[in-house]
Parts: sequence; C-alpha cells; structure tokens
Amino acid sequence: MIKPPMFLADISARAMSLLDAEKAHATTVRMLAKGLGPKAHLGDTPRLSTSLAGLSFPNPIGLAAGFDKNAEAPNAMLDVGFGFVEVGAVTPRPQPGNDRPRVFRLREDCAVINRYGFNNEGLEAIAARLAARPRRGIVGVNLGANKDSADRVEDYVAGVKRLEGLVDFYTVNISSPNTPGLRALQDRAALMDLLTRVLAARDGLQKKAPLFLKIAPDLTDADKADIADCARVVKLDALVVSNTTITRSNELRSKHANEKGGLSGAPLFAPSTALLREFYGALHGAVPLIGVGGVFSARDAYKKILAGASLVQLYTALVYQGPGLVARIVQELPTFLDADGFPSISDAVGAGAR
Repeated sequence: MIKPPMFLADISARAMSLLDAEKAHATTVRMLAKGLGPKAHLGDTPRLSTSLAGLSFPNPIGLAAGFDKNAEAPNAMLDVGFGFVEVGAVTPRPQPGNDRPRVFRLREDCAVINRYGFNNEGLEAIAARLAARPRRGIVGVNLGANKDSADRVEDYVAGVKRLEGLVDFYTVNISSPNTPGLRALQDRAALMDLLTRVLAARDGLQKKAPLFLKIAPDLTDADKADIADCARVVKLDALVVSNTTITRSNELRSKHANEKGGLSGAPLFAPSTALLREFYGALHGAVPLIGVGGVFSARDAYKKILAGASLVQLYTALVYQGPGLVARIVQELPTFLDADGFPSISDAVGAGAR
C-alpha cells in the first residue's frame, strides 16, 4: 500500500518540477542517494511476477535509463516499488554531454525533450558504485559510446567486460538521438557487427548477464525488418522498444515543442506501443520485448503488455506524478488481469497483438 511518506514524496516531486529541470533532476538523485527517498510496502505480488532471460522479476514495472545516470541510487529506486532498475547510460570515459540548457519540460503535453548527450562520470566511477552497493533486486546498466570514440562497438565491449558480475543485465543503447551518428549502428551490417562482437565479449566472461538492445521509434519498414532479423539470428535476450523520438506532432502545445533532442512522455505512448506490437508480430516470441514510452498509469502499462511487452519501463511520468505512481501501477494491474480473465501477467503478454 502507499504510505503517507510516499504521498509526501509525490507532493515534493511536483514541487521540484517547478525548478529548473536539470537542477531538479540532480537534486532528486542526490536526495535519494542519501537515503531520503520514500519506500513502498507492496508485499508479495505473485500474479505480477515474471521471468525473462533467466531473471525473476517481482513485478514487470522498471525504471528506464536516464534517471540514475551514475548509479547513485539504484536501491532507493527499488524501494519505490520498481521490479527492476536500469542505470546509465554509461560511457567508457567520463563526458560532460551537450551544452545547457539541454532538458525541457513540455507541461501542457506531459512530455520532456532532452539532449543530454550521454553525460556521465564514466565507467570506472559507475563500476565502483555498483560494486559498493548492497546487492539486492534486479539492477541493469544502459551502455553508451563516447561521442569522440574511434570504435564505438569497442566502447560497448568495454562496458560489458568492466561491469561483469556487477549488474543483472546490459542494455546496448544505439538509439539515443543526442550522439551524432549513433543511430547508424541500427543499420543491418553495423548492427550484426555490433551484436556479434558484444555477445562474444559477454560469452567470454565467467559471469554472463543477459544482453538487451534498445532501439529508436523512428524506423523505416526496412529498419524494422533488419532489426528483427538480427535480433533473432544472434538470439538476443530482449529488445527494448523504444527510446525517445525526434518526430514532433503538430498537436504539441508547449513553447518548447521545437527544441532539438529526444521527446519522451505521453506523446510517445501511441507510436512506441504501435512499434512494440509490430515487433511482437514479427518476432513471434523468438525475442522477448520490453515496452517503454509514455507510460503514465496502470492502464498504459497494461496496454504495453497486451501489445507484447513482457516488462515495461517508465521515467518521464515520475517528473509529473512523483514516485507514488510506481506503487499505484503495481497495485492496480491485477484489476486489469481480473477484467480480462488472466491468471497472471505472463498470460496477458501479447494478447492484444495476436
């Protein structure tokens, strides 16, 4: 159940949203890292537990990458009620990211545009934090490439090797729109080279963690076919659908609508869910899917699951609704299962896409 401290945390989060977006983000993470975050008391949720790539998730709702870039507060976010947490993106070398301002709230649209550019403290700092944290829950890492890297694939390989035994899964992020040329790695030849090399590095380790791939929503039909085929051929552990979009709808109302960068939040829900449904149909269960984009409620999460997602991630909704949203989603999901007659969340996966 949601305790009063969680309610107060939601109020604090909404008040924080009145501050400069990047400053509010950094302050929130620092507070969580100091143990000042709220705690959800959800109890056992056996109907919501699910397995993917050999991992057992207590519930299917996860924190998307981008919130805890430097692995400062993964355990605090597990305490909020998330079934799993993804930190990062991390690059081998520290980098400051793009010039400020680089993140904008589109309040009227329940959305955010960011052009952070993989700002992070680098692989060594993040590895040290992950090694020091009390190990519990499922925590994965989003891997990126340095902007000026001569061999970006080698950056992903370095991340996999350095974080061996420190994370429960790796997500290869080739879909951020804020690092020039990064999305070119989604082309078939480049993608096969990337996945082959990174998987070879992973398979050479003593402690092997599942490998996921995060893709963009802005894909041609040929791109989709190539990605699905590559994922199937290399036996990818999961496909994360999808990252932020560079597409702008004419329906956006905010004055920041034309800022450059990746758009996340409510406007991304429909296109990312449609893309999820397409990949579910193309892969026929050969590669599990993780749905991301515009999740603001239990109904949204359930729609992702019906479209083919075994797991669901969110981030932007926390900016507007606060951390209590996670517990509300977890508490409300069983009512949707009941309405459709599904014994468990796994039984609902893809039911709306078959």
